[in-house]
Amino acid sequence: GDIVLLAKPVTLTEGDRVTLTTDVPVATDGTSKPEKLLYAVSLPPVHGQIEHINYPGVPISSYSQLDVVAQKVSDVHDNSHGACKKSLR
Repeated sequence: GDIVLLAKPVTLTEGDRVTLTTDVPVATDGTSKPEKLLYAVSLPPVHGQIEHINYPGVPISSYSQLDVVAQKVSDVHDNSHGACKKSLR
């Protein structure tokens, strides 16, 4: 089926960590199987990284909608200068 993705920008300041919830990226493909719907990080954050909460400090390049629903994915700012508005895709 068709894939629908809704994403809201996330604003982080130096050293911030935001756990992704379905308020930020949410997608559906009509199958009702969130564990099979995967996000790929095609453009990593400029001032930080996307991490799985069980492996802090280790950047990830993909995660599932089930990870988002379980609040297992964080966007982490790296303490470099300035705020950074990000749109997750």
